Amino acid sequence: MGEPTRDKLKVHAQRAILVAVVDPREQRGKDKALEEMQGLVETAGAEVVGSVVQMRDKPDIGTYIGSGKIDELRELIHATDANLIAFDNSLSPSQAKAVEELTKTQVVDRSEVILDIFATHARTHESRLQVELAQLLYMRSRLTRMWTHLERIAGGIVGGRGPGEKQLETDRRLIDKRITDLKRKLAEVEKRREREVAGRKEKMTVSLVGYTNAGKSTLMRALTGADVYIANQLFATLDTRTRSWTIPHWGDVLLSDTVGFIRNLPHHLVASFRSTLEEARHADLLLHVVDASHPEAQLQITTVQEVLGELGVEDHHPLLVLNKTDAVEDRSFLDVLQSRYPEAISVSAVEGTGIAELGRAVADRLSDGFMKARVEGSAGNGRLLRYLQQHSELLKTEYDENQVAYECRLPRRFTWAVEQEGGVVIPLDGTVLNGKANEE
Repeated sequence: MGEPTRDKLKVHAQRAILVAVVDPREQRGKDKALEEMQGLVETAGAEVVGSVVQMRDKPDIGTYIGSGKIDELRELIHATDANLIAFDNSLSPSQAKAVEELTKTQVVDRSEVILDIFATHARTHESRLQVELAQLLYMRSRLTRMWTHLERIAGGIVGGRGPGEKQLETDRRLIDKRITDLKRKLAEVEKRREREVAGRKEKMTVSLVGYTNAGKSTLMRALTGADVYIANQLFATLDTRTRSWTIPHWGDVLLSDTVGFIRNLPHHLVASFRSTLEEARHADLLLHVVDASHPEAQLQITTVQEVLGELGVEDHHPLLVLNKTDAVEDRSFLDVLQSRYPEAISVSAVEGTGIAELGRAVADRLSDGFMKARVEGSAGNGRLLRYLQQHSELLKTEYDENQVAYECRLPRRFTWAVEQEGGVVIPLDGTVLNGKANEE
């Protein structure tokens, strides 16, 4: 088959054999071990023509799968005419190189496949910057593997310069320079996004988070009527989208969809997409959307919770939404999830069932962010009155010479803005502001 080339790591249009090493103590069985990886590889555009799964406590230090499985892999490559080996694990550069040399076939690991999908699906300037940064961070530690076939560059013209520098060192400097440049550009994007998010304080915000392909985009369309891109594939969209959602008997909120998460998502990818997830970090409420029909729904819930922890938003107490109930084949499985998460809301975004109940649950959770307060200000301050009329529920108004007092239900997050408009906020329900609560 010839030596594999490292010039292109594209998975598209390849004939792939999937490989996984699974710890017997994991929840995944041997028959389910490569289900998600197959979806990833097919989303990347390759054809899956075979698979090898090895159950062992720890991977082989040299080839990850050991000599016996290497022989099995070689036979399968010959039988299927495969030209790509895709590991559902993270390989070290030396392990990937060893498997390539022994099988004479190109090797990619889970991170490379995910990066390839992200590169294909990146549409905006921001997401392309994020993908390029993640690719370079991944590639940097693997430069040795990619350039072992090159000899040293010839030395300089001046005799005292020594034998010259390796192409590896040249590439590493170029990559480091590009990484610095990308981080600077993304920092500017993040500052701009933070300003945009902060500027939306006129409305409450809700963000959809969840495992990739959990149906977030379909749910967003069901809730807002927005014409958003929907595809039955992993990581169909990478960019955050925000639409207005009118909740009956509540009002308008801003609903944002975010990039999906996945098991063993590369850490450098999470870091690169941190600005995209800015919406989730600043949201008043997170809706954690779960594919209730998936056999590994519980594992996916745990994965999302872990990624949210990495992003520093684990204390947001998301509202769990069990989606795709129309596709649940065994209702007892759904009953187990509902008993485990009694506050979860079951919906079918496709059929529209449970949508009204979800709206009521969101309204109740957002109401927890309100406080009963007395706002005092100048009777001639029309801006204060207009602000309270737009952003609170006015209960009573009292005039006293040149002063006016409004009793209202006010979102806690708007107290700073009321004070900016010249009002003095006095909590009536024990709410603590600036370390003090009203004792009356």
